[in-house]
Amino acid sequence: AALRDVSSEQLEANRHLLPENVYYRCRHVVSENERVLATVEALRQGDLAEVGALMNASHASLRDDYLVSSPALDTMVDAMRSVEGCYGARLTGAGFGGCAVALVKPGYEQAIADAVYEQYPKITSIWPEVYTTKAADGAQSAPLPSV
Repeated sequence: AALRDVSSEQLEANRHLLPENVYYRCRHVVSENERVLATVEALRQGDLAEVGALMNASHASLRDDYLVSSPALDTMVDAMRSVEGCYGARLTGAGFGGCAVALVKPGYEQAIADAVYEQYPKITSIWPEVYTTKAADGAQSAPLPSV
């Protein structure tokens, strides 16, 4: 069996068998798998508010259970979330650097960037780079022409 096959209930029932730090890491993985499935369903339903809430929960789990956030990343995420047009935000990548992603209502991109520009340097003394991107079709396979 793989950790991806463990439910939250199973993990809780066996918590006493795990060292505390292992339990918290496992709790993140199990709950993140559940959030991914919930995110797929929320996207199918077009419920971006729920997707944002799941992103926020993911960040909290990465910070509190997996212990990979930092004050700088938390500041960046909090800055993005402080703007009305942010559905949700979370760290991305390995977590110890300074990269986060937000799901943003169209038209609020600059306001969110401005919040990061204002708040992040106060904590880090580093000027952030903010990139606005749009969702697109994912990777696809394409036949190669015969040569």
